[in-house]
Amino acid sequence: MSLVRLNIRGISYSQTQNGAYALILSEMEGERKLPIVIGAFEAQSIAIALEKEIRPPRPLTHDLFKNFADRFDVVVKQVIIHKLVDGVFYSSIICERDGIEEIIDARTSDAIALALRFRAPIFTYKNILDQAGIYLKQQSDGEFLSENVDGPEEDSSDEKSVELVSSSADFKNLTVDELYKLLDKAVTDEDYEKAARLRDEISNRN
Repeated sequence: MSLVRLNIRGISYSQTQNGAYALILSEMEGERKLPIVIGAFEAQSIAIALEKEIRPPRPLTHDLFKNFADRFDVVVKQVIIHKLVDGVFYSSIICERDGIEEIIDARTSDAIALALRFRAPIFTYKNILDQAGIYLKQQSDGEFLSENVDGPEEDSSDEKSVELVSSSADFKNLTVDELYKLLDKAVTDEDYEKAARLRDEISNRN
């Protein structure tokens, strides 16, 4: 079976499931998207890895794993979303140490959070993308609308919906200085979802 490389297209809050987020992966050479519903902690960890300018005061769980792996010369080479059963994705982390390759089973969200920290590529098999891939239409305001909003879930979650909405908050009435103060507080409080939204608002002002 042929592998298809994926990029992370975005992550947004799901209005239909409390505490659920939709992680959107897209094929590099094509227009199909692979939406996966993940939990709040995993969404936060992935958002932190994507947002280079936000550094948590203490290491998150995936940061700790990265530090541990670095100390013992373990390298994550790639992540493969290798199976889809009853709407549940299964993933593997391909690791290497001293020239010996190991395959470790992992939840898809954890595997992707680690792939980002190791700058490792993410793949899935063509038949999985054929089965679960969808086409998303992007509106002018940056929101995504899906032609099929009932996509597969992340392997530890019971949520089904992957309806996507914009996750940016309304900070329009605040000054840039006020936004920076809120950003500092959000990082200190380890509220990284809010920090990422504030960072986006600041970037839009510049």
